[in-house]
Amino acid sequence: MVPRYARPDMTALWEPEAKYRIWFEIEAHATEKLGELGVVPPSAAKALWDWWATDPKIDVEAIDAIEAVTKHDVIAFLTWVAENVGDEARFMHQGMTSSDVLDTTLAVQLARSADILLADLDGLLEAIKRRAEEHKYTPTIGRSHGIHAEPVTFGLKLAQAYAEFDRCRTRLIAARAEIATCAISGAVGTFANIDPQVEEHVADKLGLTVEPVSTQVIPRDRHAMFFSTLAVIAGSIERLAVEVRHLQRTEVLEAEEYFSPGQKGSSAMPHKRNPILTENLTGQARMIRAYALPALENVALWHERDISHSSVERFIGPDACITLDFALARLTGVVDKLLVYPERMQANMDRMGGLIHSQRVLLALTQNGVSREDAYRLVQRNAMKVWESDGQLTLLDLLKRDEEVTAALGAQQLEEKFDLEYHFKHVDTIFARVFG
Repeated sequence: MVPRYARPDMTALWEPEAKYRIWFEIEAHATEKLGELGVVPPSAAKALWDWWATDPKIDVEAIDAIEAVTKHDVIAFLTWVAENVGDEARFMHQGMTSSDVLDTTLAVQLARSADILLADLDGLLEAIKRRAEEHKYTPTIGRSHGIHAEPVTFGLKLAQAYAEFDRCRTRLIAARAEIATCAISGAVGTFANIDPQVEEHVADKLGLTVEPVSTQVIPRDRHAMFFSTLAVIAGSIERLAVEVRHLQRTEVLEAEEYFSPGQKGSSAMPHKRNPILTENLTGQARMIRAYALPALENVALWHERDISHSSVERFIGPDACITLDFALARLTGVVDKLLVYPERMQANMDRMGGLIHSQRVLLALTQNGVSREDAYRLVQRNAMKVWESDGQLTLLDLLKRDEEVTAALGAQQLEEKFDLEYHFKHVDTIFARVFG
């Protein structure tokens, strides 16, 4: 985790203190149920919760010192708790194995991280929707292969982004539900030394569901799906970030990131205003996507378990969640303050002499008796002259002087095909589909 790209609420979920607090809750809830079942004295859980009620400081350094000797993190934690609670602590961890604690804790952390990420997505969606409504009918050029195609509106560009991130939200809800499982099933997952009711009790207290069958570990296909979902969200972040980067190029300059008072774009060139936020988002998206591959590699463990997944998840758990949280917040800020230049959008559409209306002329010719092949030839030969003149000529003027074209379409009919508003007659329909 790089502090530069981290926000406090998400970071706090992955701090050692937060992890150990979840560990304690799992152990105490399990001991509580074991007491109800008569496996351990009810006083054991009371002793644990009485100590916890004092809001004790989690001494990470002390736990680390014990682990330096034991070479086992869970044993080190249990030892530290026993030193503070006293004799009753010996009833902790009855019939449990380390993975019961570790895997259930990771599930809690990922589920809580997902809650933050869902809130982030809600904020981003709100910003995109507001800007989409603002520019619902702002004309701009649609591009395919980076080349002028036909007119769209800037609102439609943002509506596409909204729909995409709304799908991301739906996927994340599903991924959260899939990852939020609890395993308190003991060595190799048979419940030989612990009653399944303990697992059900812990799951209920922590807001999880029980893992139907855990082979000492929670199956890692769940985690692979979770991190793959984060990777898809990162891809959507990059898609919108790259769009902003392209629109901010000097030759385009239809939109750009907000440039704050006092901000500097270059150490050498005082005139520069660079798309640094969206470039940064592109880099962060690459990292988040990279975390999906090791999560996929973690699925294939040996037999009932090994720990080849453990070191991987110590990296990708906090890093993927913290980075995505930061990226979503940053993108929300970019959208919220994005500078949009409708006049430049119009000027860019106009600079190619009306070529963007070529399809309408093509279709009109075919509807007036010209074969599609001939219609395409007639429009293209005039369009190429405009293209090669770099917009100094106009398609409408050339078509009006082309006798083969005017034999099928009169001047007024041709002029009608160059109406910009024609392209926007279904914007309301698309907006209704996206926003309801």
